[in-house]
Amino acid sequence: MLTPGQTPYTIKFADCEEEFDQIFALNYHTFVEEIPQHESNAVKKLKDKFHKNNTYIICKDGEMIAGMIACCDKRPFSLDAKVEQLDSYLPPHQKAYEIRLLAVKEAYRRTAVTALLLQTLMKYLLKCNADLAIISGTTRQLAMYEKIGFQPFYKLVGKPGAYYQPMYLTEKDLRGAKWQK
Repeated sequence: MLTPGQTPYTIKFADCEEEFDQIFALNYHTFVEEIPQHESNAVKKLKDKFHKNNTYIICKDGEMIAGMIACCDKRPFSLDAKVEQLDSYLPPHQKAYEIRLLAVKEAYRRTAVTALLLQTLMKYLLKCNADLAIISGTTRQLAMYEKIGFQPFYKLVGKPGAYYQPMYLTEKDLRGAKWQK
């Protein structure tokens, strides 16, 4: 039996091939089948083109990944290709991270999975001395991103069916309680 504050999930950094294989399958389902951002393929896996630089935080239910989120502090970011002169739209900062690929299996979307992933991510970013986080937030979840504290800074990017809002979160917001609620 779980005590208050406990969760049946395991939150960790992805670190083995079996986990990465599940991440690629979840990315495919989310960003090909659900949000038509990428082309379909026969293997039904999508390896992010920034994979080698990504740090993946995963939420597991037993051995199955229920959700994941990635971040990266190495340029170029994916937003560098979508927003010309990206830094001119951002507040002053020393160390920025791009948050990418938030994906949660449909059966886990009304559970604690998303909150656990975001809480773990924010703690990780602060531990890494990040003072700015940027995202391309899907327009399907703008209310969630705004509730966390993300602020839009540019026009929509993407294509029909897969539009994203460039947004940022300052260090103050990373340290604030908005994302914990």
